[in-house]
Amino acid sequence: MIEWAYVAGGAVVGFIVGLTGVGGGSLMTPLLLYGFGVSPSVAVGTDLLFAGLTKGVGVWSFARRGLVPWRVVRDLGGASVAGVAAMLLVLHTVGAASKEVEQAIRVALGVMLLLTAMATAIKVMQAGWRWRATPAPVLPPADDETAQRPRWRWAPWGFGAAIGALVVLTSVGAGAVGVVALMAIYPRLPMARVVAADVTYAVPVTLIAGLGHAALLGTVDWALLGWLLLGSWPGIWLGSRLVQHAPVAWLRTALSAMLGWVGIKLLGVV
Repeated sequence: MIEWAYVAGGAVVGFIVGLTGVGGGSLMTPLLLYGFGVSPSVAVGTDLLFAGLTKGVGVWSFARRGLVPWRVVRDLGGASVAGVAAMLLVLHTVGAASKEVEQAIRVALGVMLLLTAMATAIKVMQAGWRWRATPAPVLPPADDETAQRPRWRWAPWGFGAAIGALVVLTSVGAGAVGVVALMAIYPRLPMARVVAADVTYAVPVTLIAGLGHAALLGTVDWALLGWLLLGSWPGIWLGSRLVQHAPVAWLRTALSAMLGWVGIKLLGVV
């Protein structure tokens, strides 16, 4: 029997990701928690594999167009995997389903959603509140080696390790927050390559984290994951096709407000 509610949820999240670029983790995990009543640990574990498999389509598109700065991805990816391994070990030791860990997940997720909401709002303001998306500008010629050098040598490793740990704990880590951080760390990297790097390094990190949740913690609902993906793939395809005809600024503003409210709710403020 098809679980149409899960398929519809996956389709809505995929559509919004394709339309606005807001990360799937910041949308799917709250939906699983409050829409479907899934426990925090299972919501995070399932969403990690959902996000990795959904964003894989975007990586293929970026790589085919030569937009991926592979040196940046390598530095961030290596540090992120270390952060993933460390957090998985911690959760495996203390127990992912314990009350303390469940509460830690809620608090960390609330903080990350608030940060994502703020980063999304900042992107809207920086874009000058355009009603519709505009065609991507032509990338200026640049020395890739120079553009891919970080402002602070230690920053990619510290940022990557922190994101890896947060991804395991909350399933939220890249997305809007990652883009803002990468813009600060790599100020000479064109925006299109910043986005490509953010999506590309997030895919293996989320997949490894999700597989770790499944193998070490047993916190992946495989049937639920299948129904979500059944909806998300056509949803993200449709959203990406309509992006140039949508009121992107208004949509991102509404999403920022929604994510902020959910973050505050997770923190127990309301």
